[in-house]
Amino acid sequence: MKSSAVDADAIGIDLRLVPDLPGLVFRRFRGADDWNAVADVMRAAHLFDGDDYAPTADNLRVEAEHQTGFELDRDLLLGEIDGQVVAVAQGVATIRADRPVHQISGSVDPAWRRRGIGRAMLDWNERRARALGAADPTYGGRDAAIGSWLGDKEHGAIALFERAGYVPERYGFAMIRRTLDDVVELPLPAGLELRPVRPEDHRAIWAADAEAFLDHPEHRRQDEQDFIALFAEPELDTSLWRVAWDGDEVAGAVLTWIWRSENAVLGVQRGWLERISTRRSWRRQGLGRALISSALVGLREAGMSDAMLGVDAENPSGAVALYESAGFEIKDRAASYRKPLGD
Repeated sequence: MKSSAVDADAIGIDLRLVPDLPGLVFRRFRGADDWNAVADVMRAAHLFDGDDYAPTADNLRVEAEHQTGFELDRDLLLGEIDGQVVAVAQGVATIRADRPVHQISGSVDPAWRRRGIGRAMLDWNERRARALGAADPTYGGRDAAIGSWLGDKEHGAIALFERAGYVPERYGFAMIRRTLDDVVELPLPAGLELRPVRPEDHRAIWAADAEAFLDHPEHRRQDEQDFIALFAEPELDTSLWRVAWDGDEVAGAVLTWIWRSENAVLGVQRGWLERISTRRSWRRQGLGRALISSALVGLREAGMSDAMLGVDAENPSGAVALYESAGFEIKDRAASYRKPLGD
């Protein structure tokens, strides 16, 4: 047997694809201590590819603990060499706009790339997704797909996925406002007001945000675990949020974050406008632009020097143009690569 021995039955990986690397072992998640190793690999991979994403162990743990349909002992695979984790792959079955989509991702430490590790883990992820689709009709069927978001700087990953039959279906942008010095706060539409976020308002704010995204062509219906995860995030600071109220109804919101641990790694002072939403009855009135300007002023007052956000290139509400008018420009591009689950 190869030196890169694995228990094929337990892991579900194709031994024929496992590279013959001394000390290589694929294994399941073992416990809380693994989160530090997973975060280290993901940070190294993303930063090497020029992607400003540096998650912490706590970020990843909270997401995993509250992600509906995700099971650590089934949906996460680690690759290690001589006891050091060098690769991570994971996936989760979702329903997006009534279509089953098995969303997968993977990271390989740059020092161990081009050895076949990524290919073996991609194949494992596909096998895992097909097994789930076969076992649960909710996540199977003719329209089911498997896919991954890949940044346009991830040349190796793009080549790997394209060889496996994936094609880009949708595109997205990471946009940046490079200075906050010139931000001017704009007035809200008449009859609306900003209020500080109180714990008793959490449910209404979350529900309004979830509703606002229902008409997005790639929407995923939010559930209770999403609510729990949002307010369990260790770096949450709701004093940064901007929420507009019309009486007792939320009209729109910008959920702003400062990922201070990530900023320390990147050497930046950056805030993120993570979710920007306006409910249908309050659209086309200038509310989104006013909320964005207020959020940016708040970031400046918190000591930040730039701001970023992510957006679907085909957002039906014209979000890209709105963000450009607010001083943002495209920094990075990504594509959603997909193929039919049965392929």
